[in-house]
Amino acid sequence: MNSFFYYNPTKLVFGKDSVDELKNFIDNKHKKVLLHYGGGSIKKTGLYDKVIGILKDKGLEVIELPGVESNPKLSLVRKGIEICRENEITFILAVGGGSVIDSAKTIAVGVLYDGDVWDCFTGKGSFNEALPIGAVLTLPASGSEMSPCAVVTNEDGRLKMSIEHDCIRPEFAILNPELTLTLPDKQTFAGIIDMISHVLERYFTQTTNVDLTDNLCEATLKTIMSNAYKLKENPMDYEARAEIMLSGTIAHNGILGLGRQEDWGTHRIGHEITALYGTTHGVTLAIVFPAWMKYVYKENISRFVQFAENVFGVLKADKNSEQVALKGIRKFEDFIKDMNMPTSFSEYNLPTDDFELIAEKCTKGSCVGRFKKLYKEDVINILELVK
Repeated sequence: MNSFFYYNPTKLVFGKDSVDELKNFIDNKHKKVLLHYGGGSIKKTGLYDKVIGILKDKGLEVIELPGVESNPKLSLVRKGIEICRENEITFILAVGGGSVIDSAKTIAVGVLYDGDVWDCFTGKGSFNEALPIGAVLTLPASGSEMSPCAVVTNEDGRLKMSIEHDCIRPEFAILNPELTLTLPDKQTFAGIIDMISHVLERYFTQTTNVDLTDNLCEATLKTIMSNAYKLKENPMDYEARAEIMLSGTIAHNGILGLGRQEDWGTHRIGHEITALYGTTHGVTLAIVFPAWMKYVYKENISRFVQFAENVFGVLKADKNSEQVALKGIRKFEDFIKDMNMPTSFSEYNLPTDDFELIAEKCTKGSCVGRFKKLYKEDVINILELVK
């Protein structure tokens, strides 16, 4: 196990009627709030009216910025920064899924950053402060409600990049599973693949003696998958929705990665595919992750044997280690298919003639990933497995 420092100041408010607690978590020193959200779904469910009522009852002036899309855009972020500066806004409330929260985080950085906020993504600039934000989560997937990360797409050049700093962890996150009961299946199951991928990026490590986090990762994976099948049978199952919602937070709040080297190669590949074609993040990961597994498993076959045995219950019996490892990968791929998610470019009608461009943008002349360092040719080889 590696040495580590862990810090997470986000207050987590979970359960039915948890949105009512919003009034207790925005400091009275704030007078103006930016309400940041996506489309019309929060208005259809009544959440918008509830949030507006709570904010106004606190005497807050509310300035709205709707329009966040899946894979949040830099252009809207820049608009939000301008609005906050012009109106002297001191707090941002994100109501929505990970895209809304990531957009809010980036606005929060940009308001206080002296320059173009995109500099913070490219490495040209750095930051260590941001406006405070809060989150009311409506789509469990990204774990952004309790993470120090944000991912934004720059339409100019179709670049999808991330920032990371503890100062962009939300002050609070409100999670009411009731808000997820009416989510479309595609959003539900793409979100589930996203949170599973967050666990796997930590689980597949070359760090040894990490029994505690191994067990936590395996328990989280099994919890997500068992409840995913329940939701496939009954999307209105509140208890299953609750398990999934909390699992999405646990998957990406840093706990599962304590003391271990993380990978993130698959996410880097996935980001470039999403930036190029606008695909849903979870769908992209469903395509790439099994291919990554098939390409790298020999780098530490015992890790994949453990995955097969402890997560999917594969019995060694007369099989050798390689057979067990490959069976575990097949079972994971079967799960993805059971969730009606694609496992190839062709299944999702994506072109297959941009693999070199994806690999170049992903590796930028170097490499990605840590379980196995992936260079340009490695990325191309992985993509060739999922034509």
